[in-house]
Amino acid sequence: EAEKKGEGGNTAVGEKGRDMSPSCHQESAGGPLMQALQAPALLMRDLLDVLMPNIKGDEEAQLDWLGYSMMGVGVIAFLILMFMSEAKYGRYAIGISRLWGYPMNAKVAWVLQECPNLVLGLSNLALARRECIKSTPNQVLMSLFMVHYLNRTLAYPLMMRGSKPTPVSVFLLALLFCTFNGHLQMRSLAYVRAYDESWFVDPRFAVGVVVFFTGMFINTESDSMLRDLRKPGESGYKIPRGGVFNLVSGANFFGEIVEWLGFAIAQWSVPGAAFALFTFLNLGPRGWHHHQWYKAKFDDYPKSRRAVIPYLW
Repeated sequence: EAEKKGEGGNTAVGEKGRDMSPSCHQESAGGPLMQALQAPALLMRDLLDVLMPNIKGDEEAQLDWLGYSMMGVGVIAFLILMFMSEAKYGRYAIGISRLWGYPMNAKVAWVLQECPNLVLGLSNLALARRECIKSTPNQVLMSLFMVHYLNRTLAYPLMMRGSKPTPVSVFLLALLFCTFNGHLQMRSLAYVRAYDESWFVDPRFAVGVVVFFTGMFINTESDSMLRDLRKPGESGYKIPRGGVFNLVSGANFFGEIVEWLGFAIAQWSVPGAAFALFTFLNLGPRGWHHHQWYKAKFDDYPKSRRAVIPYLW
């Protein structure tokens, strides 16, 4: 089996996508239900072939370029969200122009925009390469991704309270991101990059998994604190206190940033790095706007708190 040496001399990845037969040779198999499950991933694979004809069939190169493109889009989004306009959903959707589009029910919008991660995750698993499925590091990384989005797609929306409508334009942008990123992460882990078993004991993998679960805990705990601020039937806003909210206004955003940073460290690849960077570039401005909003609304807002990154920003 061909091996790819990771940085620092560690064997990280087994067979590379470009060393395999061209991806366009992979076709759906099994009965009608299995073929229907495989169809979304095959459609995304074919779409990338159309968008990147110069590297058609080289899925590793395609996914890396998709990751680099995500980084570039993230930088543009950061500049827009920081200096031109905050994302118009939630508290910032009140009284906005109709040009932002039809206001959707927030719970419905959230489920629909997040579900491509699960659909494409399952679809790519149905097409998974044997070497990827057998690899313990691949199994762990795929599980981390799918468990996160099972929670975010199915559980989190059911617990949302008093959420403002989501403009359809914001929903479509989120749907587009989840579609491409869901395929990027799970295609890479289920088909393109088979990690050697030695990666399971590599310090980077261990540190990444610990950081991921630390971020997940901060994120879920902070979301719970925000929900508990309002009792059933209450409306309006209160100052969140406790946990990481004692340090930053956007504790839930900080948790998710940490979570995907850990995922990127454990994955040690362009797709993982792209996801982590995009998460920061998208959620960082959200946390900063929340921080400014809290300071303007509450005279007694804690002056020692930062916006997103404890002690720094």
